Amino acid sequence: MSIATHALQYGSGVFGGIRGYVQPDTSVHIFRLNDHVQRIRRSARLIGISIDPDEEKLTKIIIELVKRNQPAQNFYIRPFAYKSGLDLPPGMHGVADGLAIYMASLGKFLGTDEKGVLVKVSSWRRVSDTAVSARGKISGAYTNSSLAKDEAVELGYDDAILLNESGSVAEASTCNLFMVRDGQLVTPPVSENILEGITRKSVMQLAKDLGIEVVERTINRTELYIADEVVLCGTAVELSWVSKVDNQVVGSGQKGEVFSKLSKAFHDILTGKSDTHKDWLTSVSW
Repeated sequence: MSIATHALQYGSGVFGGIRGYVQPDTSVHIFRLNDHVQRIRRSARLIGISIDPDEEKLTKIIIELVKRNQPAQNFYIRPFAYKSGLDLPPGMHGVADGLAIYMASLGKFLGTDEKGVLVKVSSWRRVSDTAVSARGKISGAYTNSSLAKDEAVELGYDDAILLNESGSVAEASTCNLFMVRDGQLVTPPVSENILEGITRKSVMQLAKDLGIEVVERTINRTELYIADEVVLCGTAVELSWVSKVDNQVVGSGQKGEVFSKLSKAFHDILTGKSDTHKDWLTSVSW
């Protein structure tokens, strides 16, 4: 790849993140593969990138990649569609497109079930849909996430929470956010400049399965300080619980009941212990 590649110069690419889980019988479960394939194609449309393989072909390519690598550990798949042409101006019209897919081992990404995540409300604001679409995984826009994450880590936190331009809670640096208040599971709506997360959608469904009321509404910053629980979720993050926000203890400061129920239901599906939502898994063996 040339140093002059448009995507390298201007961040003109989109990507996906797909989790795979190794099973005891020389097979793997890929989580919500069809949804991820659909989302990267939608993300590409947002900035005028054409992905030649249709959804069916792209799905087959990813499955073939997994078969050839025969992973022995849980892993992460990264499809990346990008402007591959060499062009000096930042405009993307007429610039050639490219597609690459790779995979790597990935274990626990953020926090553990025993230790909660320390988060800081960032001084950086979440990118706005009026500037760069927040609902797509657009490469250049993730500089926003990097700045927020680095600021938080340098100050001794694990991650950052970004507010949107109106000052409402959007999401963490690379994952969606829920809070629990008075038994309700509350999350910002997609109109609050959040990524339309696939794990977020899964958690909402699991909550409904468990009889937990789900509410999509605006969340103010100080609500996080008095929430009973705060939960982060995403493909890499899976489900993680927050122990402190801006050094304010969340709830009891311990892993909460709602998180525990959701986390168990989620991992029971991934490991095949549950018969529910089997359509979320693509089984691959070799």
